Amino acid sequence: MHITRRGVLATSLAAASAPLIGRPARATGMKLRLGLLHTLSPAPFYMAQARGYFEKHGTPVEFVFFDAAQPIAAAAVAGDIDVGVTALTGGFFSLAGRGTLKVIGGGLHEQKGFQLTALVVSKAAFAAGLTNAGKLGGHSFGITQYGSSFHYMLGRIADQGGFDLHSVTLRPLQQIGNMVAAVKTGQVDATMIIASVAKPMADAGEVHIIGWVGDLVPYQITALFAPSRTIDSRMSDLKGFCDAYRQGVADYRRAFLEPKRIAADTDAAIADIRKFIFASDPDGPQKIREGIGWYDDGAALDVADVRAQLAWFAQQGMVKGDIDPEAIIDTRFLPTR
Repeated sequence: MHITRRGVLATSLAAASAPLIGRPARATGMKLRLGLLHTLSPAPFYMAQARGYFEKHGTPVEFVFFDAAQPIAAAAVAGDIDVGVTALTGGFFSLAGRGTLKVIGGGLHEQKGFQLTALVVSKAAFAAGLTNAGKLGGHSFGITQYGSSFHYMLGRIADQGGFDLHSVTLRPLQQIGNMVAAVKTGQVDATMIIASVAKPMADAGEVHIIGWVGDLVPYQITALFAPSRTIDSRMSDLKGFCDAYRQGVADYRRAFLEPKRIAADTDAAIADIRKFIFASDPDGPQKIREGIGWYDDGAALDVADVRAQLAWFAQQGMVKGDIDPEAIIDTRFLPTR
């Protein structure tokens, strides 16, 4: 199932979920629909699915793929998915502030030393002198949407690089594929592309990589969230789902992140991930190896970073009202960092 655009419901759902004291975490066996991007970033979920962990915990999962982050939050509110994992966007925080969504677990991190998201520029822009992140002011930059994770990352890079974000001409291109095409053809001067796509393009001379987001502004790029409706009505299913997710993260860390990892574990993990992405790409195994990012032990949530992201979107006027970050975070399902 693949969804490209979803409308946001005009009405809000009920807010906080009541604690279920003394209730056993026994999953119902009903399917959970997980909204996610069809990229490498949700790799632990692919592994958990391929290895049957969701089924074993009584929470069979259906993947519902999207082309951008913000529509996933909208689909969760609309009832088209039961849980989501993607970047926390301005749209997400606006919906969460109405009591409709809660962050329940950690995801992928931009981490120093991990080449996950590349800052890339067109050949013409590079030749004209756009050779490092500090020179982005005055140039055009491709993003999916205003308030997206790409918008946020660029804002953080602007703060760190000492240029005015408002001096950059933002081009909302809706889909990641459009961002890639735009920088390749010189329709925008710069954008961000995941390593598995950026590195082959750079090797082919189609773009230039001028930095890595993790080295410039490390932060929690994705998180697991659920509609308040799902938390209220399917607590046991969510707990089983999160237990299976933790197993996937443990396997992912053992295969890719541990210093003494075993080659057989890595090869098996790549085979499982390829069931969902790069399946027919002969360079798929190498793209997976080059695109590995950081997941904290236990799929832990970086609560402090979620607060920082909310504060930035609020400062930019993309989130209205005074939202209490504690009201949109539920730590009952997974550990915190």
